[in-house]
Amino acid sequence: MATSTITTATYQLYPSPRNSSNTIFVHELFLPYPYALIHLPDYNLAGAATLFAACRLADQKMGQLVTFELPADLARFERLFTPD
Repeated sequence: MATSTITTATYQLYPSPRNSSNTIFVHELFLPYPYALIHLPDYNLAGAATLFAACRLADQKMGQLVTFELPADLARFERLFTPD
């Protein structure tokens, strides 16, 4: 099965198969850890969130992009996330 990609002005994104939708929310965080295991339900977020493998177009840096519907969820994720 081919993976669909989404290209924005900033990133080339590869959606996680665990996403319930491929919505790119306003509040986003780029993580320069392409192999970190991120399981969003573990963070007990109040709103929706999506996870993408990402290539930052400006410098071709690979990583992951997490987008959040709510700014409080972004703050919670930043506080709790520790790379493997």
